[in-house]
Amino acid sequence: MNRHHTPRPALAPGRMAAPAALRPVRPRFYRAGRLGPLTTLAIRAAAVLLLVGIALGGHWIDRAGLRDNTDGAVSFLDIVYFTVITVTTVGYGDIVPVSDSARMFDTFVVTPIRIFVFLIFLGSAYSFMLRQGWERWRMGLVRHELKDHVIVCGFGRSGSAAVGELIERGHPPERIVVVDANADRLRLAEAWGVATVEGDATHNKVLETAKVGAARNVIICPGRDDTAVLIILTCRRLAPHAGIAVSIAAIENELLARDAGASIIVNPVSFGGQLLAQCTAGPHVADYVADLVTRGGQIELRERPVRADEIGTAPRDGTDGQIVRIYRDDRAIGVLQPEARELRAGDWVIELVEAADATKI
Repeated sequence: MNRHHTPRPALAPGRMAAPAALRPVRPRFYRAGRLGPLTTLAIRAAAVLLLVGIALGGHWIDRAGLRDNTDGAVSFLDIVYFTVITVTTVGYGDIVPVSDSARMFDTFVVTPIRIFVFLIFLGSAYSFMLRQGWERWRMGLVRHELKDHVIVCGFGRSGSAAVGELIERGHPPERIVVVDANADRLRLAEAWGVATVEGDATHNKVLETAKVGAARNVIICPGRDDTAVLIILTCRRLAPHAGIAVSIAAIENELLARDAGASIIVNPVSFGGQLLAQCTAGPHVADYVADLVTRGGQIELRERPVRADEIGTAPRDGTDGQIVRIYRDDRAIGVLQPEARELRAGDWVIELVEAADATKI
């Protein structure tokens, strides 16, 4: 994994592990149950036809209980006419039920059918007209209020793991936007309660819809290095101050990602190899590293600015956690270096803390 440090964005600079890219998503089964508008309309039309068919059959069976005030004869076409008029309105009086059974059928069967048909039409009007307008207004309001959020470009294995890790670390789902061209993946992302934008993240319009200009961080993991570099270029042009973390598979492409403007470059393959190599130093090294970089571990890394009461003190004098690195003027300083003998105003520190204290600053 390569380290690249730029003027401080929201994401932590420097060498950083890739827990989200390596940690599997918590087991959760979800199947998108949304039907398309044409399918929904077809189902509702079939329900209306079924209800009308029930009324038509009942009237035809008990046609002797009906009277035609025009010519006195009740034909099949008269039954069809009477059924449709009765279901959709209260009738015109040219054909009327005269027997007790016909009247009871109209009272306890046709009247409820009329109500159900009305509700189906009302629901269809709401779904295809009112709800769409309401959703557009609501999404516009949500998007207008969106700022300092995290955009995840690509919801494959790495992207879904990143979203899961963010939520588990306490990041509000409403401040996460997932961008992907695959509609099925976005349906899965919506199960986490995050906002979604369907489209190619290399296009300006798509990222502008996700309000990349107001985003705090952008996580890029589309599954292809060339696509990732294009997304970095687009993001950096639209959001010059956002922190951009990218997953790169090939080591030779890390330089391209750095030149494109990535703040943090994560190479899962390289990191995995380093972790495997560390296993030769002892049986517990890999377990400690996994504990360190995942939310479910006993200890965690936390980055924070130096507090006023810590200025002038040594890094090891802290009481909250153990400081392991200092960032000063965009430079990484180890705690054993002479420059790290005391903390200064404007320093940022990375420290080891107990998992329960990781969110406290």
